[in-house]
Amino acid sequence: MSESEPVLDWLQSWYGSQCDGDWEHAWGVLIETLDNPGWAVKIDLEETDLADRTYPREEVIRGERDWVMAWTSEKTFHVACGPGNLAEALTRFRAWATASAVTGESITS
Repeated sequence: MSESEPVLDWLQSWYGSQCDGDWEHAWGVLIETLDNPGWAVKIDLEETDLADRTYPREEVIRGERDWVMAWTSEKTFHVACGPGNLAEALTRFRAWATASAVTGESITS
């Protein structure tokens, strides 16, 4: 993985690598809007190399529309963020997933 690779391209590759004929029928990635406004992202980790790893709740609040919260629970990576923070939010998942894959440790970015 290259840090310069656009995060959406990386997420598409990560998702594609999980699809094995079974995983994609029960699990996946959900990106939706919030009414406050913002984004909510849920990335299923069940039956992936990340399933047993944790991301402690992290909140970065810079303003009413400039914020990111990330955490894992029930084998799901969750991110909620402001309307202009979706790329930042997905980058947090990428950093955690790739560092976890290399080190096997739980980290926050």
